Amino acid sequence: MSSSGTPTRRPRRGSGAVTLHDVAKLAGVAPITASRALSNPSQVSADVLRKVSEAVSRTGYVRNVLAGGLASARSRLVAAVVPTISGPVFQQTVQALTDALAAQGYQLMLGQSGYVDSREDALLDAIVGRRPDGIVLTGIMHSAEGRKRLMAAGIPVVETWDLTPTPLDMLVGFSHAQVGHAVADFLRAKGRKSLAMVAGDDERSIRRLVAFQETAQAAGLGEVPVIRVPAPTTLKSGRRGLAELLAHSHSVDAVFCSSDLLALGVMTEAQARGIAVPGRLAVVGFGDLEFSADLHPALTTVRIDGTAIGRQAAQFIVDRAEGREVEQRVVDVGFSIVERESA
Repeated sequence: MSSSGTPTRRPRRGSGAVTLHDVAKLAGVAPITASRALSNPSQVSADVLRKVSEAVSRTGYVRNVLAGGLASARSRLVAAVVPTISGPVFQQTVQALTDALAAQGYQLMLGQSGYVDSREDALLDAIVGRRPDGIVLTGIMHSAEGRKRLMAAGIPVVETWDLTPTPLDMLVGFSHAQVGHAVADFLRAKGRKSLAMVAGDDERSIRRLVAFQETAQAAGLGEVPVIRVPAPTTLKSGRRGLAELLAHSHSVDAVFCSSDLLALGVMTEAQARGIAVPGRLAVVGFGDLEFSADLHPALTTVRIDGTAIGRQAAQFIVDRAEGREVEQRVVDVGFSIVERESA
């Protein structure tokens, strides 16, 4: 623990995991007493329970639920956490991760965290307690408690679908802010002068939104109206989003959507209202899902190489699990704007 109260970065797998002995020492009790406090709290005094609980909170310790397992044993199991399994945008990454791990003799366990930190924390507790050989996370915005527990666990961690200068361990992704800047510049270059956005309320979408607004305003295009919809986003929320947008902003001539499903909803609503796309309204999506090229008009969108993310994340985990040093711990896969007929 550093003097500022944040957890000290520890060596990963095998040498740095916080143990029950560490908790017992900090609490000033015997290891067997600490174990009893965690497994059968009614058998210890309130004072002992308080001391052990405080020590657990300070260290980020998560009890290993694999009773009788050797700490050095490898599970050949990797856990991946995604916000939702219903949204297709992460499917390429999950498939590539599954295939690449299987080729090396590892199996993938998939968990759905939703878009709430508390749910992610509970899921991570269950995962860490089973001591997988690695954990792959979607995004970087984890709670302070979750970060502490992951750093204390000594398990290789790969954060994906994002970038940060301070990753927990390893990272493969791209900059959401740069996506927002690039799409605003793209639409401005197309001669669009009144930009808007229909966006999910998850934090990665919000970072694209903020950058999109900043770039448009810096270019002198004025205020950028935004309609926020719940994540995960749907075709229905895209239709409602455009309807709400047009009720307040009649001059809008371009809409950036935080997902291709939202963009499909926006285009459907535009068609229902007799609004020509791209003549009257340009539409840009995010994700380049399989249907995007087959729409009429075909959807202009932002493509992310989800397969590359999955493969690199798998390689990171396998290298670390097998004792190989990972020198380049951050990989930026970038993105591209796929220009089609809708913008």
